[in-house]
Amino acid sequence: MVLDRDDAVDTAAIATIRAHMRDIATAFRAGDFTKPFQVHAQAVPGTVGMRERRAAISYEAIDRPRGGQVRIRSNDSVAVRAIHEFLAFQRQQHHAASHEMD
Repeated sequence: MVLDRDDAVDTAAIATIRAHMRDIATAFRAGDFTKPFQVHAQAVPGTVGMRERRAAISYEAIDRPRGGQVRIRSNDSVAVRAIHEFLAFQRQQHHAASHEMD
């Protein structure tokens, strides 16, 4: 998941994005997917599987020059399928370009 600010000099917005990505990584690591539910007002595809397989998934918050990202990784095929469902939904809902898949 990547979130960048178009305006590279908007340091306050960039800091907010980075903090948000760290919060997301921490919540997801704990199996807490309430934020995507709150944003989309519906159950978000993939989150049940990600919660069930959370021990097999790693979440790493990474600062980017104009924002941040959460790198989601797993070698567990069930977890990977859930992650892909989640990311496909996010891309569709946010009209985003394809995210890098590790």
